[in-house]
Amino acid sequence: MDIITNFAVFEGGDGSGTTTQLGMLSERLKAMGRTFYPTCEPTSGQIGKLIRSALKKELPLKPETLAMLFAADRNEHIYGDDGILAHAKGGELVISDRYALSSLVYQGIECGDSLPFMLNKDFPAPEVTIFLDIDPEIAIERMKGRETVEIYEYKEFQEKVRTQYKELIKRYRGNGARVEILDASKSVNELSDQVWSIISQMPILNIQ
Repeated sequence: MDIITNFAVFEGGDGSGTTTQLGMLSERLKAMGRTFYPTCEPTSGQIGKLIRSALKKELPLKPETLAMLFAADRNEHIYGDDGILAHAKGGELVISDRYALSSLVYQGIECGDSLPFMLNKDFPAPEVTIFLDIDPEIAIERMKGRETVEIYEYKEFQEKVRTQYKELIKRYRGNGARVEILDASKSVNELSDQVWSIISQMPILNIQ
């Protein structure tokens, strides 16, 4: 498995706190004066916007179509002129809220494993993946205040998401990828400190 050095990813079910933890990590790095590139999937590009419309139920798409759009968005995200590889090779720490593992989980549940695997098998893995593990009941409770409910944000689906993540993480690790699992039911500050204990070990930060 090819690895992109200087690249870290947050993964987890909806409501696990990936976006929150990316924000807190970004603030910590800013305060230290560190150079980094925070990003996310779906991206803010045109393909990413289509995906977000589908997730919000504004654009009805077949699960297979959505799987292909995610892969296309990811391809641009990695290999585009201002993409992950360009920043990582340029000496920046790149941190993404979600990446290929999300597609293997979510689209794998929706349309079976074969298509998502075929679409994503050649994408390189991050140097480190942090999986925020949370009970779906807690996650759904956290999401109750959201203005819009996306297509995957219900308990039965999130239970499948958690199971699928844990199964795929075993395979990911078996192929040489580094995946750290954190309990996302903890307070955001405690979780942020645990995230930092992992990220601070990355050689690019050179923290003794």
